[in-house]
Amino acid sequence: MKFAILSRGSRLYSTKRLRQACKDRGHEAKVLNSMDFAINVEEGYPDLLYKNRRLPHFDAVIPRIGASITFFGTAIVRQFEQMGVCCLNSSLGIITSRDKLFSIQLLARHNLGIPQTLFVRSRDAIVPGIEKIGGAPVVIKLIEGTQGIGVILADTNKVAEAIVETLQSTRQNVLIQKFVEESKGRDIRAIVVGNKVVAAMRRVAKGDEFRSNVHRGGRVEPVELDDKYRHTAIRAAQLTGLNVAGVDMLEGERGPKLMEVNSSPGLEGIERATGIDVAGAMVEFLEEQCNIPEIDLRQRLTMDKGYGVAEIQILKNSEIIGKTVKDAGFREKDIIVMSIMRGRTTISNPKATREIFEEDTLLCFGKLENMKSLIKKARKRRRRPNGAKKTK
Repeated sequence: MKFAILSRGSRLYSTKRLRQACKDRGHEAKVLNSMDFAINVEEGYPDLLYKNRRLPHFDAVIPRIGASITFFGTAIVRQFEQMGVCCLNSSLGIITSRDKLFSIQLLARHNLGIPQTLFVRSRDAIVPGIEKIGGAPVVIKLIEGTQGIGVILADTNKVAEAIVETLQSTRQNVLIQKFVEESKGRDIRAIVVGNKVVAAMRRVAKGDEFRSNVHRGGRVEPVELDDKYRHTAIRAAQLTGLNVAGVDMLEGERGPKLMEVNSSPGLEGIERATGIDVAGAMVEFLEEQCNIPEIDLRQRLTMDKGYGVAEIQILKNSEIIGKTVKDAGFREKDIIVMSIMRGRTTISNPKATREIFEEDTLLCFGKLENMKSLIKKARKRRRRPNGAKKTK
């Protein structure tokens, strides 16, 4: 097959490893500079120009889109998608993961561990907000920062307020996060490919530096993840829509705290730390994707009016608790149960004899009107009273 690697740095370690991994598996690989493209938007004939010439055919694309060109780079990936070319990561997944606020909102919604986070615009809300998340020390992050750039540790509320005001005065959007003291100077990066963690390492900061990024002099060591960390990394990649991701986690007292999901993780540190051929795993997964390409359900399911995809949460006293998928009458209601999320386990394509439990979440496709009858009124979100602490 013929693979295109979208990268502005053909001499970068990760780019060279991906190109070599393609060649090792018998593929032709070409590195294309994302900035040399032009998008030809024409009804019925999506096309791309490269260096002012029509782009030749490629079977698959490996996007390595830097943060500085996110808008244009993801537009290129999106055009490849419209042309029917298989992409290792989707344009939507890249955009979602690159927006730190959006991604952390998404991860929090699905009960994955995150440091308590604050986003404010009003000057008067800064100090009260910091106090609400437990007070200083706090970590202040630029929403669009990378490689530890734009990440600042503030020791007092007043220092934090001054930093936030200064950054906002330059029209920067910032997040304020509770400092996870027990993980100071170290974190874990897991590389997720498909639905599994293929490699993981611990990064340890140099000296008194609290940021553990390799680009800031941190050292790395291989680490074997337990089930909780592995599940968190995989779910984070899935929720942000990435097939391949570098998931960064802090080691909190009660388990992993998600920091960031990276759509173009560097390979040098983790391959050297673990000895694992991560680039090869990525290319192997892309081969499988090309043979059985995934589809964007939102683009396909609009053809049948009244049909769609919905999540059905099985709440207490639901009449279908204890019944099998067959006996619950889904088929008769023109509904297909595609998967069941049960705690940390996902049961894909469940058999008709699979029993339904309380607190299961069913991912279904079918007649929307019929699914409404199965969705009970959402329980009102219970708020913690002021001063109350989270329970484990």
